[in-house]
Amino acid sequence: MIGTASPQDRGFDSNRLAQLSGWMDQLVVDRKYAGCGVLIARDGDVVFDHATGLRSIASGAPFERDTVARIYSMTKPVTTVALMMLVERGLVHLDAPVSNFIPAFKHCHALVPGASTMDQVEPCATPTLHQLATHTSGLSYPFNPGLLPKEMDAQDLMFKANQGALADMADQVAALPLAFQPGTRWEYSVSIDILGRVIEVITGQTLADFLQTEILDPLCMSETGFSVIPGTEDRFADLYTPLEGDAMALNQAKIGAETLRLVDTTEGSPFLNASMHSGGGGLVGTMDDYLRFAEMMRRGGALGDMRLLSPRTVRFMTSNHLPGDIASMGPMSFAEQPMDGMGFGLGGAVVLDPARARCAGSVGDFSWGGMASTFFWIDPVENLSVVFFTQLSPSSSYPTRPQLKALVHAALIH
Repeated sequence: MIGTASPQDRGFDSNRLAQLSGWMDQLVVDRKYAGCGVLIARDGDVVFDHATGLRSIASGAPFERDTVARIYSMTKPVTTVALMMLVERGLVHLDAPVSNFIPAFKHCHALVPGASTMDQVEPCATPTLHQLATHTSGLSYPFNPGLLPKEMDAQDLMFKANQGALADMADQVAALPLAFQPGTRWEYSVSIDILGRVIEVITGQTLADFLQTEILDPLCMSETGFSVIPGTEDRFADLYTPLEGDAMALNQAKIGAETLRLVDTTEGSPFLNASMHSGGGGLVGTMDDYLRFAEMMRRGGALGDMRLLSPRTVRFMTSNHLPGDIASMGPMSFAEQPMDGMGFGLGGAVVLDPARARCAGSVGDFSWGGMASTFFWIDPVENLSVVFFTQLSPSSSYPTRPQLKALVHAALIH
């Protein structure tokens, strides 16, 4: 279903691709990343793969193509595909209020503009599933600036792998006011985690079971799951941060003297036996597995004989669902992508204007990344799928994503 081809046969200059390898190697030499890997496919064939450095500095184990990594927010497009599969089956529609599935959201309140305390609220509409999928719901993340994120941080509402049942944390989130009236702003949030719970309510299955039977198994993503797949533990990478404190605490981020401080290892990692099925950030897996997902999206919802979505649904998902670009919606939050010239579809960003985004690419590129600096994009114009894996949190540490896109496009000559 995914073959291999020479770079020259797919329009790449091999010498220019070698610059990509050198750039990755230098990231390791400079101790920005312990290790990293990339896969590039064009017209359905892998034309380039390179892995360099270490998946564990302590053990000296190399970072390889089959290294298992935490993909964090690259889980979001997978969960959103699951939601759209239910939409296609007529089981739910995107304008449905989330309270139809999670009653704790029934009586929503939002912080008033300029609020200085959490009790300064006003009634508001309940967020819809569409607002959840587009990060316009009024929810937030603990690492964003503002009153709501501060309270979420105090309650540790992060949907971490060891934080118990998804249903319980969804109710905890629902007990807090929204950061703003739904639909009025864009703010990166736990909204896709809430959608994961909605999927559980609709299907009567755990999110893990639904993703397994409906997406992971059909796409032969056999080394991806909310827990490290038994037998792959020896390929699970360590996680590092250049920060002195919490690798996720962007509000108090302080660069330390050690650029690769160890955060999580195979031994004792919560990802070995995850209790929380985080639809917004819980999956671990390999580059080849995620390339299969990316290629399914690029090919319009199917990979080989397995069709998950119709081409029209994929086009709908990868269209801009905002009234303008992200920047026009007054975001105050951290995001995995630039905001100028970038729209947002369902579960991922969409390039509206590469010039305004200040990054080489095509109109219609669909992409997202993860907090451990992983990244993917599909390009419908150039028939490209690119997957980049590493394990450094936060993803804002270095500008590797625009650099990667520049290097790939520089090597594409036909």
